[in-house]
Amino acid sequence: MLTLIDFIIVGAYALALLGLALWVSRGSFGRQKTTQDYFLAGQALPWWAVGASLVAANISAEQIIGMSGSGYAIGLAIASYEWMAAITLILVGKFLLPVFLKLNIQTMPQFLEQRFDQRVRQVLAMFWLAVYVFVNLTSILWLGALAMNTMTGLDQGLGLIALGTFAVLYSLHGGLKAVALTDILQVTLLVAGGLLISWILLDRIALGAGPWRGFEQVMLAAPEKFDMILAPSNPHYMSLPGLSVLLGGMWIMNLSYWGFNQYIIQRALAARSLVEAQKGIAFAAFLKLLMPLIVVLPGIAMFVLEPALERPDQAYPLAMTLLPTGIKGLVFAALLAAIVSSLASMINSISTIFTLDIYAKVAGNQGQSHLVRVGRSVAVAAMMLAMICAKPLLGNFDQAFQYIQEFTGFFTPGIVVIFLTGIFWRRTTPNAALTAAIGSAVFSLGLKLLWPELPFIDRVGLVFLLCLALAILISLRGNNKDATGGIDLGTIEFQTQTSFNGSAVVVVLILLALYTTWW
Repeated sequence: MLTLIDFIIVGAYALALLGLALWVSRGSFGRQKTTQDYFLAGQALPWWAVGASLVAANISAEQIIGMSGSGYAIGLAIASYEWMAAITLILVGKFLLPVFLKLNIQTMPQFLEQRFDQRVRQVLAMFWLAVYVFVNLTSILWLGALAMNTMTGLDQGLGLIALGTFAVLYSLHGGLKAVALTDILQVTLLVAGGLLISWILLDRIALGAGPWRGFEQVMLAAPEKFDMILAPSNPHYMSLPGLSVLLGGMWIMNLSYWGFNQYIIQRALAARSLVEAQKGIAFAAFLKLLMPLIVVLPGIAMFVLEPALERPDQAYPLAMTLLPTGIKGLVFAALLAAIVSSLASMINSISTIFTLDIYAKVAGNQGQSHLVRVGRSVAVAAMMLAMICAKPLLGNFDQAFQYIQEFTGFFTPGIVVIFLTGIFWRRTTPNAALTAAIGSAVFSLGLKLLWPELPFIDRVGLVFLLCLALAILISLRGNNKDATGGIDLGTIEFQTQTSFNGSAVVVVLILLALYTTWW
């Protein structure tokens, strides 16, 4: 579907990205990279790099293609994942980042050992590695290869290899610094390309009368796609169960993802200061408010243009084929930017957790350069494993985004209980943390089997309450000496700057306006 001009645009993007990555990865002559340099960018990232990298790591194939597919099938209600993420980011910046940066945390499992014990660290480290490789990394590769197949006719197997190899090439040498500082290019291209495809699709619907007229026609042609709060009679109520989206389990999903997920929070941990990290968080929150225009609206527009697609996840790739020459190459480059940025971020976090939380504990006292080499080797191995597993795991799903949310929902309630009680309740014990982690999977599976009609978001909220009650009970039954790592919140500076507070107010007001308009 791409012409020579489109391929030239995509090639220019790839060369620019590689060149920029090599330039920002350069170091002082004769100086070996340390683990802090490689995994945390020397803790010197400015706010704009933190914010851009947070969004670039988050928005990838499973977001663009998957959420467009859900927009095609469900409608604007799926945008709650993006809009509620904006306010979640503000809460993370206000209440969680000050704790992590005060304790000089490098990884989330490290925090768990400082707060609880080595057992909790190892269990959660192994869990995150499994999810990152077999859920996140595979889904990004699979949906990215699907888009490449639709646009270029390239075999999906070859597309997997091409995407994985390119992501490794530009990120392997420089680590997080190469990823984060190139993400400003990635986000710029992503936002520009995403807004452009929405503009063109809406203008096409309006027969050239402009995108606003096209948007009005979409609302008239498919008013059911603009219900933000789904009624129980809606066929997609199981995916987005009404007010529970705003008041229930989605808060747990968002807190786990944005607050306790190494893949995401690593960017904020790499900021040059707490103030810079909070500015970056606020910047990312505003970008998240914009994302539905990029990842949901194209799917709704395609429902009006092509209402009989075989699979919803075909909506975005097919939308790209409708674009004119040149624009098609730019939008395709934007999609590739999102894919490879997330791939690079993911393998960097995988190598960080494996090297610092597992290998360093087993191998004993090793030099910094040795640990960096191990991290690079793990990144390559993880990518190869994900390439092999992508098709068997994801080849049969119509809406990959919903699959990812439901699978991770088995474990996120326990994770949120562990971190929230670990931070804000000093009596929480290691045994309580382990029980919450195990109980999350057991309760989730039990409810899934015994109460299959319960929407998974409601299940996440219910399992969170069960795990919280269990953790409190076990902690109260234990000895006070069992809770040895309690955090003295009196030493944490939770006061934020006026600019951050103002950003929080603006985000809340925008969200109120959006939900009031499309209630």
